[in-house]
Amino acid sequence: MLANGKPELLIPASCLEVLKVAVAFGADAVYIGGDVYGLRAKAKNFNHEDMAEGIRYAHSHGVRVHVTVNILAHNDDLEGVRLYLRELNELQPDALIIADPGIFDIAGEECPGIERHISTQANNTNWASARFWYRQGAKRVVTARELSLEEIREMRR
Repeated sequence: MLANGKPELLIPASCLEVLKVAVAFGADAVYIGGDVYGLRAKAKNFNHEDMAEGIRYAHSHGVRVHVTVNILAHNDDLEGVRLYLRELNELQPDALIIADPGIFDIAGEECPGIERHISTQANNTNWASARFWYRQGAKRVVTARELSLEEIREMRR
């Protein structure tokens, strides 16, 4: 939801060209992935330069950018994730979409001014888990895909 109470039009963008099209056609926000630490790392994604340009372009048109960092990390990933989050902090996206609690915590340390959102990949299926994430500092919790509208309404209440 936007501050004015209207639904947010959040569009996935696989590359810079798609991001620009989404902006041109009225997206309020786009979500993008880098070439590492996202569940679609093998798909077409943003390299560092395109991500920097995409964030600048979107922001110049009043559009927010959310970056996925939604892997479920192994110990070997954590040092690289920390460095990647430092790079993202320099680019200043509006939000990070995260599934792993460890990455969520590291993002709070490395990117204190960037909103942290919880990915649908975290499988939030009940109000208690949503409340947990909000208490940890999450600004948005995306529910699990298999929930019904009634279950989502109940979580919201």
